[in-house]
Amino acid sequence: MPKKTSRHSEPKATRPQAPGYGFPKSKKGLLPWSWAEQRLKKSHNYWITTVKPDGSPHTMVIWCIWQDGRVVFSTGSKSRKTRNLAANKNCVVCTELAHEAVIVEGVAEIADVAARRKFIPVYERKYKFDIGSMKKDILEMKEPIFAVRPRVVFGLWEKHFQSKSTRWKIE
Repeated sequence: MPKKTSRHSEPKATRPQAPGYGFPKSKKGLLPWSWAEQRLKKSHNYWITTVKPDGSPHTMVIWCIWQDGRVVFSTGSKSRKTRNLAANKNCVVCTELAHEAVIVEGVAEIADVAARRKFIPVYERKYKFDIGSMKKDILEMKEPIFAVRPRVVFGLWEKHFQSKSTRWKIE
């Protein structure tokens, strides 16, 4: 099981590495990890970008939840996302509000049965969507549920872009 991010093991906050953007050198004003987690939990729609076999990007809207330090989502077994992730597990997931953006660069893994059991009721409540007809196939690993393990997360708050833009490295 990958290392989980929680209040007890918050990732290290630094400035984004963006020459020419004029970010301060000090760590003063960096966003707390709770700012990113709040937006990861509350976003309704998310954007995921995967990589096609020819190396070109594929971006699509998904529904997902923030669970145990990972972005967890379902998709069809024959979807472009599933086929792309089978060949290249690297992806980017973004929250819906660009003016308070959270951008997760990570690696997608097939969620285990325990994660799936935890995912189903939370997902159903959040989206008011009955997953009942798919539940058996999900729990029997016939339909994919992906968990994106973050490597790097960016928090970009438009209102405070210069002073608060933050990069978290997940170890």
